[in-house]
Amino acid sequence: MTFKEEILQGIPSELPTLKPFDNQINHAPKRKEILSQEEKTLALKNALRYFEPKHHKALIPEFKEELETYGRIYMYRFRPNYKMYARPIEEYPAKSKQAAAIMLMIQNNLDYAVAQHPHELITYGGNGAVFQNWAQYLLTMKYLAQMTDEQTLVMYSGHPMGLFPSHKEAPRVVVTNGMMIPNYSKPDDWEKFNALGVTQYGQMTAGSYMYIGPQGIVHGTTITVLNGFRKINKIPNGHLFVTSGLGGMSGAQPKAGNIAGCITVCAEVNPKITRIRHEQGWIDEIITNLDDLVTRVRKAKKAEETISLAYLGNVVDVWEKFDTENIQIDLGSDQTSLHNPWAGGYYPVGLSFEEANNMMASTPELFKDKVQESLRRHANAINKHTAKGTYFFDYGNAFLLEASRAGADVMAENPTIGREFKYPSYVQDIMGPMCFDYGFGPFRWVCTSGKPEDLEKTDALACQVLEDLMKQAPEDIQQQMADNIQWIKGAQENKLVVGSQARILYADAEGRMRIAKAFNDAIANGEIGYVVLGRDHHDVSGTDSPYRETSNIYDGSRFTADMAIHNVIGDSFRGATWVSIHNGGGVGWGEVINGGFGMVLDGTLDAEKRLKSMLFWDVNNGISRRSWARNDGAMTAIQRAMENEPLLSVTLPNLVDENLLN
Repeated sequence: MTFKEEILQGIPSELPTLKPFDNQINHAPKRKEILSQEEKTLALKNALRYFEPKHHKALIPEFKEELETYGRIYMYRFRPNYKMYARPIEEYPAKSKQAAAIMLMIQNNLDYAVAQHPHELITYGGNGAVFQNWAQYLLTMKYLAQMTDEQTLVMYSGHPMGLFPSHKEAPRVVVTNGMMIPNYSKPDDWEKFNALGVTQYGQMTAGSYMYIGPQGIVHGTTITVLNGFRKINKIPNGHLFVTSGLGGMSGAQPKAGNIAGCITVCAEVNPKITRIRHEQGWIDEIITNLDDLVTRVRKAKKAEETISLAYLGNVVDVWEKFDTENIQIDLGSDQTSLHNPWAGGYYPVGLSFEEANNMMASTPELFKDKVQESLRRHANAINKHTAKGTYFFDYGNAFLLEASRAGADVMAENPTIGREFKYPSYVQDIMGPMCFDYGFGPFRWVCTSGKPEDLEKTDALACQVLEDLMKQAPEDIQQQMADNIQWIKGAQENKLVVGSQARILYADAEGRMRIAKAFNDAIANGEIGYVVLGRDHHDVSGTDSPYRETSNIYDGSRFTADMAIHNVIGDSFRGATWVSIHNGGGVGWGEVINGGFGMVLDGTLDAEKRLKSMLFWDVNNGISRRSWARNDGAMTAIQRAMENEPLLSVTLPNLVDENLLN
């Protein structure tokens, strides 16, 4: 069958041949045993409902074996035969170009060069899934191929509910992931209900079809590292940044360190992903011995090198070794997936990679003890370095949260509302006051033609817009504009594309609207093909996350989720091509609500109208909430927005004289 024929077929009427388990692919770890015998039977019934009854006898033992072996039913037999990658938009069988763009984005999320565990349909973070199983993928792609611009596809945690009549101004797809009743949103609830096949963890951009490979987090980490060094009044050159994690998201850290110009040491326990990141050029050298690492870092410091070093081993050992060897760490963080600490997100010190994978599935309570013991040791080592002057920040991966739950010494001596921990979230001290409060966040786009020359043209258009805006920009946002101009000018040179021809930069509402209009005009003039706009949910207004995106909100509202819900509802009727809302992502299941979108630009006046309406709301919704929390930058930014848009009228806070309260 051709690619188009296989897409249009959906779930095949006859069983495809069983496929051998491919050990060359990075696979998800086995999930913990959590279902009762009755629940296992229910999981089988839930999986079998995708298939005609004539196949059930053959599939029952197969799916039962998958459930027992991997803790999930992935339906490996139904993996498509074609190569998984983002094809040019014209190659997709579709009645709607908008639907074809979504198909492109889904396949990009599952590209072997992009996805962390592609055969398990997991894009990043250890459990950030696009779908729960391959039947859902096949059925979704068929629906997208069939849909018109008068229909909307409803996605229920990876399951395509079906096509519903709508209209051309409505979103083509509405996505929800893991939207649990609050009392059923603990980590074990995800394990149970995901194993049953009724919900999934979409992370942020995995289940929203908006992941663009590690480039997205490369940019965010670059901006964070640059501003982190500014905060401690040091230039990056010759100074050391220590962190851990080389997975789907965290693998971007060493590349970001190189772009920022520092020495980066990033520890990783998984040999396969370490090798992949080295082959992809995200790290310069792999070191397997701690003594060799110490020698190499000293050499790099003396020569003021810009270099990224991957240590194949546990980061706790690195922190402890650098303490005894008196290696000065300037910036320190961690980006292991501690939102998922018991199922492969964090590997405890003292166990090999294989031992840890076996223990988390066979003796999960013992594994939990080992993780918490490791976190206490991890925190103690960090504390020794911060006493010597290291600036450590939580990189929004729930490190401090899980360390506190383990009883580690990470709590502030004199806690205040929002400052419970000894160390800040990077949003509290860096990204929040410097970027989010002013509306700057991760705006991204994908060139659906698949042509590198289209990406090059969009880079030039975006750079020109930013340079023009910077000429009249207020002083308080000029540094962020300058950083992003520098980033976009070096984007081609740094070879950031993995998978689709995509780019990311930080821009405020005005910048996003002007860049989008420049793209739409170029499409109308025949200079480039269609462009998909999107963003990371890690942004100004798409996410309510008390320990990350909204951690610098101190009026007590950081535990509310109204903003993310407002965001996705507002985007849906202002012109988004697809919208998504997730429980979990980044800091963990039950810890955050994320809203996201995708928008297809086709060069029409309708697209111009939609981009202006939606992008303005998508940013200013968050600025207004941050302004109401009395954040200085946000109060300034929303007043500037009201001056530029007469129809915007936002409630502003009245400030209280602190002396009166005392």
